[in-house]
Amino acid sequence: MADLTELETEIKAIIIEALLLEDVAVEDIVTADPLFDTGLGLDSIDALELAIALEERFGVTIDDDPDRNQQIFASVASLASFVDANRSK
Repeated sequence: MADLTELETEIKAIIIEALLLEDVAVEDIVTADPLFDTGLGLDSIDALELAIALEERFGVTIDDDPDRNQQIFASVASLASFVDANRSK
């Protein structure tokens, strides 16, 4: 579980860096909170930029499947689970 927690923290840092969220700290992002709408308030452009950053960092491929992507990008926890299951080791 520690590895997943470390991965979640790393993903939070990637979100901040990739989306230039200067007023947000890693501690400000709640792992289980939604990334869109009521959570961080990300939009589809943010999702695309984040997908590119995750692909570059972890070697994961995020396909163009809106339903699946909605699940993947639901929260930091869901992103971490996806990355953990699909990254290049």
